[in-house]
This record gives sequence, structure tokens and C-alpha cells, in this order.
Amino acid sequence: MKTLYIPSLQSFSGKTAVCLALGRRLQQDGYRVGYFKPLSTQMWEPIPGQTPDEDADFVRRTLGLEEPTEALIGVRLTPSLLRDTLCGCLGRDLMAEVRAAYERVAAGRDVVLVEGGASLREGVGIGLGPAEVADALGAAVLPVIPFYNEMNLVDDCAVAQLRLGPRLLGVLVNGVPKESWDFVQSVARPCLEGRGIRVLGVIPREERLRAISVGELAQVLGAEFLTLPERSDVLVENLVVGAMGVDQALPRIRRIPSPKAVITGGDRADIQWAALETTVACLVLTGHLRPQPEVLRRAEELGVPVLLARQNTMETVEAIERVFGKTRLAQPEKLARFEALMAEHFDFARLYQELRI
Repeated sequence: MKTLYIPSLQSFSGKTAVCLALGRRLQQDGYRVGYFKPLSTQMWEPIPGQTPDEDADFVRRTLGLEEPTEALIGVRLTPSLLRDTLCGCLGRDLMAEVRAAYERVAAGRDVVLVEGGASLREGVGIGLGPAEVADALGAAVLPVIPFYNEMNLVDDCAVAQLRLGPRLLGVLVNGVPKESWDFVQSVARPCLEGRGIRVLGVIPREERLRAISVGELAQVLGAEFLTLPERSDVLVENLVVGAMGVDQALPRIRRIPSPKAVITGGDRADIQWAALETTVACLVLTGHLRPQPEVLRRAEELGVPVLLARQNTMETVEAIERVFGKTRLAQPEKLARFEALMAEHFDFARLYQELRI
């Protein structure tokens, strides 16, 4: 049985997407696949009746795993657990709990995919850092390196090698824009390989994979559809906040590429009219303030869904930003597209060779 640990160096880097794409490919190739998350920080304070970890639950359902979501998580970090661990009064061996939960998940599997945290420092303070967990589980590590800029890419890969040492199987670079593609392939990749860092995949950036549907926005915000609920599947790739004067807002709204959602107060008719003069996928009106009827009529004529949120504008933006990276593959077509990108740009044969499967 082989274990592949997949952390990342930044939030919203595509860890869960990579786990899903690898898991489904391994299943197609006849391997019995398991999934495990050593440390879950997603739900800071668990809420009765809600899943303990949305990402883990999504992977469980997509890969058709039999275990309940709770069984796929080693430790759930809560405020009380953090305090008790740091003050030395916990009386629990968290790493032993992680190992025990992992062994239950790994039973009968050929490959277990272990999803790590959003950085190589996550969990270090409580003894569950990526390097420590990888050692405890005997896992090879494939970190997801999100492309930020050309210098950061090389630095991030070097940091991964420094932090993970011999456990580093290789890296996967995700979200490379067109203008940096040649640099990554012709300069960075050979340089990294020369330093002993295997580059198993370079995935191009596709804005559509970052999109969130209008229906997902409504669900996240608990918002009401004021127009066109039947258009809940419209995708939004960019957000524009209209909190300034209309003279400043209109050029900004026009400058941001579509499909975009404009977020503004329900009483800001000037911004709403300005947004409807541009190509906009959705209006999100905040403060539970209903707009002028004329705005709604015009939005319907243009085919623009309008959502009414109870939160103020800042709270609305914060709520959307928290989920923007977590719902990217919730739609089947987005997962299928990411799998296609992995099939084209990821070296599965080399991965299988390095894992000896």
C-alpha cells in the first residue's frame, strides 16, 4: 500500500481538485483508493447538523468512498483543542490519533491520498506539521505549488524541498498563465529538475475553473432571488464591489472582465444602473434593501439575475471570498475539465513509477 500526501503552499491552490483528479484516475486504472485528511481546520467550531469538513465530504462522495466523512479526518482543530494543546493540558497524543484514523482508512487500499493543509507551516505548532505527518504515515509528498509569479515559483519549490527533504516526491505547479508558460517550461522546470526537484505536472490557468455559479452565491449568502432564479447555473469568474461614487465605479466595472458579479448596496440605484450598462452576469444587492422596481425590470430584460443578501457589503464580500476557492469543482463539468487538464499536463506514468505501483 502506498501513501501520497498532497499539501499546498497557499490557500485555494487546488489541493482538493488534485486529490479528486488523481483519485479518479487511479480508480480508472484499477487501484483501490482511499482518502484521508490528518488535520481539518475548515470548520473552526463544528455546527450540529453540518458536515465536519466540506472538502472531505465532497471527495468522499465524488470517489464513492464508503466511510462517513468523520472517519476520513484525523483531528478537527477547534479553539478549545488549540488552547488545551498549547498549554500542555490536553492529555492526548494527537499524532497517535492521526495514525490510528489513517490505518483504519488505509485498510484494504492500494493507494491512500492524504490531503494536507494550506501551507507547509499549518499544524506545526501542535505537532501535526506536514513533514511530521508525512514521516508518521510513511508518505511520499507531492505539494501543489500555485503560480504567483516567476520568482515565487522557484522560491516555493525550493522551500518545499528544504522543508520536506527526502519525503518530497515532486511538485505540481498549478494555474500558470499564458504569458509565463514558456518561462515555466523552458527555464524553471529544467532548473528545478537540475536541483533534484521533480516537476510532475504544470497545469495552465483557466479562469472558468475558478468560477462560482449564481446559485452557489445565493446558497452561501442565504440570499433571495429577486429576478431569474432559473438562471442559477450562470457562472461568475470575477467580483466587483461598487461602494464608491458612480463616476469611479463605472470605469472599474467596465475594466473587470466578464462574467462578473457586481456587489453593491440595495439602496445604490446609481451603481446598479451603471452595472446594467455593462456586461454583468449577476447583481448582488446587500443590506436587505430592495432596489427600485425599474432596476429589477431592466435586469430581467437583460437576463441578469439579481440576489438580495441580508449582510452588509463588507460581510457579503468576505462570505463570498471564503468559499470562492472551495466550490470551484462542485459542478461536474468543471471537475471533468480539470481532469482533462491533468490528463494532458500531468505525468501519471512518472508518478506511478516513483510510487512503485
